[in-house]
Amino acid sequence: MSGLFAELIAPFQFPIMQNAFLISVLVAVPAALLSCFLVLKGWSLMGDAISHAILPGVVIAYVVGLPLAVGAFGAAMTCALATGYFKEHSRIKEDTAIGVVFSGMFGLGIVLYTWIETELHLNHILFGNMLGVGRGDIIETGIIAVVVTAIIAAKWRELLLFVFDPQQAGAIGLPVKVLHYGLLAILSLSVVAALKAVGIVLAIALVIAPGAVAFLFTKRFDAMLLIAVAISVVASLLGVYLAFFLDSDVAPTIVLVLAASFAIAFVFAPHTRRSAPRDLLATRRATPAE
Repeated sequence: MSGLFAELIAPFQFPIMQNAFLISVLVAVPAALLSCFLVLKGWSLMGDAISHAILPGVVIAYVVGLPLAVGAFGAAMTCALATGYFKEHSRIKEDTAIGVVFSGMFGLGIVLYTWIETELHLNHILFGNMLGVGRGDIIETGIIAVVVTAIIAAKWRELLLFVFDPQQAGAIGLPVKVLHYGLLAILSLSVVAALKAVGIVLAIALVIAPGAVAFLFTKRFDAMLLIAVAISVVASLLGVYLAFFLDSDVAPTIVLVLAASFAIAFVFAPHTRRSAPRDLLATRRATPAE
């Protein structure tokens, strides 16, 4: 019995696994909170675009000696701003602009990567290297997590009204443009935080799946936030734990757990039918102008 117990707790005995558990939680919490807004806004493709578009920023930051997070955030905001510009100044729709911009930036990143000599491993950029994170990575991710969580905690009502009904938000005096680009900025920060842990390809799962699962379980937005965080944290910890015994990469294992969570929610959750959450409507009407 003691041998079985020792085997079950083995993942918690190794420093690299302890770091993986810690950074997975630091990434999971802000990503889960943000995912609720992205699901309601219908910005899943935008999250995917930003996660791919940061590649050239990472490569350029490495070449000039800047922190990779700085380059990643700059590229993410460039993608977001370019998408908005093309949408507002042409006949193309937002999803078309997103597809053109993010694929172009991702291609640019691949080309830049092949031109330079670098110690960066492309697989680590694309799929993360959670077992290779150090103290500096954890501190950087923790700072981003605190900033994103604090912004959402302070402005969640305004952000909710914006994603649900931008016209009414503007009518009652909310700064719609600020909320729009502020949401894109914290989305970019969340993707940057997930870069070292799960990479740019799989980051989209963390910023979409928890909110999608929570949306199926509740019609109350405050409950949706809590459920999303719980789902994200449990899935991240379970993914790290299972990866140890399966001898698999950590990030894909976490994504598989999240995908399984969505499948289970789709089958058993009470709100799988198409309907607008009643409490979201109530929150929209009750949100005061600033």
